[in-house]
Amino acid sequence: MKNIALYLCLLVVQILTMPFCAKALSEDTPTNITIRAKAMDAKFIGSSIGGAMVIIRDADSGEILAKGLTQGSTGDTTRIMKTPRERFQSIADGAAHFTATLNISEPVFLTVEVLAPYIKKQARVVAQTQTWLVPGKPISGDGLIVEIPGMLVDLLSPQTHLYTGVDQSPFEIRANVVMMCGCSLTDGGLWDGSKIEVVALVKRDGESFARVPLEIQETMNTFSAPFATDLPGVYEIVLYAYDPKTGNTGVDRGSFIVR
Repeated sequence: MKNIALYLCLLVVQILTMPFCAKALSEDTPTNITIRAKAMDAKFIGSSIGGAMVIIRDADSGEILAKGLTQGSTGDTTRIMKTPRERFQSIADGAAHFTATLNISEPVFLTVEVLAPYIKKQARVVAQTQTWLVPGKPISGDGLIVEIPGMLVDLLSPQTHLYTGVDQSPFEIRANVVMMCGCSLTDGGLWDGSKIEVVALVKRDGESFARVPLEIQETMNTFSAPFATDLPGVYEIVLYAYDPKTGNTGVDRGSFIVR
C-alpha cells in the first residue's frame, strides 16, 4: 500500500507540473541571424550601391519572418582580397549586413533569399540558401555569407532607341562595368579592366551583324569602341563583360535606329 501511495503522489506531482514544463518549452527565445551578401571575387554589398535585399522565410510554410537591406561598408579590401584566410578568421568585421531577431521556441528551417544589388534591377541577381536556426543559438560574427555572382553592366552609348543617320557613323559603343559591390575596374588595378572581356554583339534587323570588342579607358569602369556601318536598320546590342579567370559575367542590352 505504501508503494501504491508513493506512486500516486509522484503521479499527482507529475501531472501538476506538466503545464509548467510545457509552458517553459514553448516560450519564444529571441535569436539573431546575420546575413551578408558578398560579390563574387569582390567585397560586400552595402549602402554605397543600395544594399542587398534579404528575405528570410520559414522553409516549410513560406511565411516571411524578416526582411531588410544590408547596410554598411563594402569592408576591408586588404583583409578580403589580399590576405590569405585562416579558419575562423573574420573577413567581414564592420562590413555591410542585415541582422534579424526571430522569436522561436524550437529549431526552424529557414530559406534565405538575397536580391542584389537591389537598386539595379537590370543587373539584380537572386541567390538563395537554407539553414537551421536553433533557439538561443545565434548565427553571428561573419554570419551567413551569400555569394552574389555577376557584374553590373550599363550600356551608355548608343542611347536606347536613339534615331540617327548613317552619316553619323562610326558610332561609339560605350559601357560602364563594375563589380556587384560597386568596386571599380581600372587598367592594371586590383580589379583589372584590361583582363576583362567586354564585347558588344550587334544585330541588324534581327540578324547577327558584328562583334565589337571594347577596351578599358582612362576613366575608371569605362569601356568603349567605335562601330561603323553604312546600312540603315534597327540595331540591337547585347553587351557582355566576362572574367575568364572566374567565369563571372554581366550583361546589358540596348537598341538604336539608323536611317
